[in-house]
Amino acid sequence: MNIIILSRNPHLYSTQRLVEAAKQRKHTCEVIDPLKCDIIIEKKNPAILYKGRILENIDAIIPRIGASVTFYGTAVVRQFEMMKVFSVVESQALVRSRDKLRSLQVLSRAGLGMPKTVFSNYTKDVAEVIASVGGAPLVIKLLEGTQGLGVVLAETNNAAESVIEAFHGLQARVIIQEFIKEAKGADIRAFIVDGNIVGAMKRQGKDGEFRSNLHRGGSAEIIQLTDEEENAALKAAKALGLGVCGVDMLQSARGPLILEVNSSPGLEGIESATKKDIAKSIIRYIERNV
Repeated sequence: MNIIILSRNPHLYSTQRLVEAAKQRKHTCEVIDPLKCDIIIEKKNPAILYKGRILENIDAIIPRIGASVTFYGTAVVRQFEMMKVFSVVESQALVRSRDKLRSLQVLSRAGLGMPKTVFSNYTKDVAEVIASVGGAPLVIKLLEGTQGLGVVLAETNNAAESVIEAFHGLQARVIIQEFIKEAKGADIRAFIVDGNIVGAMKRQGKDGEFRSNLHRGGSAEIIQLTDEEENAALKAAKALGLGVCGVDMLQSARGPLILEVNSSPGLEGIESATKKDIAKSIIRYIERNV
């Protein structure tokens, strides 16, 4: 098969592992920067021009679209879909997962547990919003934040008011979320491929850090999920329509709580923690569908 990986950086661990896995399975694989693709829109003849050549005879794509290029990256994925090319992550699911407000609404409608969350449109009723999630300590997240950036733990109500008002002053939309103390700065990521959990890890924030992101210096170890955690992860992936994703959850006194569902999860942390060939699982997912 001819497989294209849509990635802006061919040297990233995840991109390189996918290329390796594809070649080991005897497929042709090319890494293409989605921002350098020109979309040709024509009646019954959609096409993509890349560095002076029309992309033809492509069997499947693996979108590795960064959050900052979601708009154009998704348009490129959509164009491949119009060309009848199989995508590991569908364009609509990608858009849905990147919109934090929309994705949490979808997960809520599916009956999944999550930390109590408030979105506001630069509200003046800051004290009421803080009270509605149970008061401080609470977590404040930028709507467009990734990898733990733009996430603040406010220890007191006064601190929370100051941070929220500061973000509002910068015209930055935020999510206010209850703080799950019993999680102790750790979360779980379940990696899902084609409706199956192919690996799971527990990520622990470094000392004094409530964010567990590996990019922020956190550590990861393999974990055996409970039945409840497995069901929640699979249900979340299904609700958002994602064939490949990482479902991030907190362990709480009231069961697993979904934090977010990542449509372009990194492979390095999960492969290192589980010692499993996750990249191969993704290539085999393509083989089953093409």
